[in-house]
Amino acid sequence: MNNLNETPMGSRFTIGLFGRRNAGKSSLINAITGQTIAITSDVPGTTTDPVYKAMELLPIGPVVFIDTAGLDDEGELGRLRVEKTYEVLRKCNLAIVVADIAAGITEFERDFVQELVRRKIPAFFVFNKCDQKTMSQEELQACQKQLGVPVVAASASTGEGIGEVKEQIVLNSAYEDTEPMLVGDLIKGGDLVVLVTPIDKAAPKGRLILPQQQTIRDIIESDAIAIVTKEHELKHTLESLATPPVLVITDSQAFNKVDADTPAHIPLTSFSILFARQKADLAEMVRGIKRIEKLKPGEKVLIVEGCTHHRQADDIGKVKIPRWIRQIAGGDIQFEWASGAHYPRNIQDYAVIVHCGGCMLNRREMQYRVARARELGVHITNYGVLIAYVQGILPRALKPFPAASLALEEKEA
Repeated sequence: MNNLNETPMGSRFTIGLFGRRNAGKSSLINAITGQTIAITSDVPGTTTDPVYKAMELLPIGPVVFIDTAGLDDEGELGRLRVEKTYEVLRKCNLAIVVADIAAGITEFERDFVQELVRRKIPAFFVFNKCDQKTMSQEELQACQKQLGVPVVAASASTGEGIGEVKEQIVLNSAYEDTEPMLVGDLIKGGDLVVLVTPIDKAAPKGRLILPQQQTIRDIIESDAIAIVTKEHELKHTLESLATPPVLVITDSQAFNKVDADTPAHIPLTSFSILFARQKADLAEMVRGIKRIEKLKPGEKVLIVEGCTHHRQADDIGKVKIPRWIRQIAGGDIQFEWASGAHYPRNIQDYAVIVHCGGCMLNRREMQYRVARARELGVHITNYGVLIAYVQGILPRALKPFPAASLALEEKEA
């Protein structure tokens, strides 16, 4: 079970291992980490679906390894597995392409490396099982020139060359972290920030949900002060403060009451809107909300959650959002749902996508989802943006973010 001190999966440096069946991807993960993380076998195709393992890898820190199915998997089921392998690329900060040294470089590896270069994903190539065959430095350099990425030889079984593999991981982990802060750029040291955190029934006892944890951490790292209260205590909390907060951040589902109890001069927004800004594209999410009013009978809406959880009786994604959208648009609107790592390939079939804040997804994945929607002409919005819009307080919730406010004022082409 995850605990409060663990780095969320969506904030970890993500390393994917790719290659043909029986190239030794799983064995290589075990050798790199010094742990038996992945199941290994001489039988090709042991790894079927992507396997995620979060851990600490020094000197990088929190990482997640993703072990994938073989690029040469066969049959209809194999084709689906290969599709899932390619989907993993959307999450990767670094790709390690693995090949059996005896088999050499084939079309599978060449095509895959070209795809990595096209997507601008840092990568390097590992010839595994070098205990069974040796390669000279000249041969390795020739392969590097052919592929256009660094090439090393290693043996997962003997440990030879694993140090060089780790060096390449460290070298390629020194990427520029351009992920915006959640709230740190809106506040300064000593500021008071009030967080309104209704106790979510989906959260285990004794724990806050992830967006609340991460926002508190960001506030503390900014040397500001986080004050946490429930929605029914907000008014008393604000009246008790000698200095008014510079910002109130609320769970979106308490927006209406929090708006009523927060004086107009105090800026107000939601956790979900903050995550839309940090991981996705808040302005694009704001533009997407305008399409909901124009929905016609028979049009389809896709509701996406980046995690899976036990559904409540009045679940936000399954019940409340469809109800609000039908109230706005009227007519017979059709709804479909996706959750976890799954993101449908046929998103062009939908008029609007309504996405959660994406706290369990990394920025690369969320950026892909927004870009893919934009490319196909599909409008996309966010839970928090939708809720604020429904309750008539979206302009106020966007006021701390000028670009998003301008997007709300844009006239339709």
